[in-house]
Amino acid sequence: MTKVAPPAEGRIHEFTTKSGADTIEVGRKLVHLLKPPQLLLLRGDLGTGKTTLVKGIAQALDAADPDEVTSPTFTLLHEYDGALDGKPMKLYHLDVYRLEGERQLETLGLDELMTPDALVLIEWGDKFKSIRKRATGEISITSEGGDARKITVTLKEG
Repeated sequence: MTKVAPPAEGRIHEFTTKSGADTIEVGRKLVHLLKPPQLLLLRGDLGTGKTTLVKGIAQALDAADPDEVTSPTFTLLHEYDGALDGKPMKLYHLDVYRLEGERQLETLGLDELMTPDALVLIEWGDKFKSIRKRATGEISITSEGGDARKITVTLKEG
């Protein structure tokens, strides 16, 4: 795994991975950049590793083993209880790909999820203006051919 040095302001972080295991490892490292409350868009085509990255985040929080983390495509929301540096933390992993409008989105109760100890990761959230407006950053994953991925984390100044 190769890490590209972040720019001076430290709000954009880039990683290049060569395998799914590398992507999980990046997820484990990302936890230390993500101070709750955070609502992050997970961007990337189908199969680029969005859920694989969440596996690493969940593992770093001691919230779930990687094999317990699955895509919430049909359930819309998976909730995990974990901790970071001794502080309890909630991890919410959402997939809103199948939702068709803001009205359906309202039933998820995003406002209720955004507690001070919450890390909310939303796949396909860029489809919705209301989610884009609430987002505190995004994680973009692009294929670099084969199993290689470029992961770019952009955090808004807060």
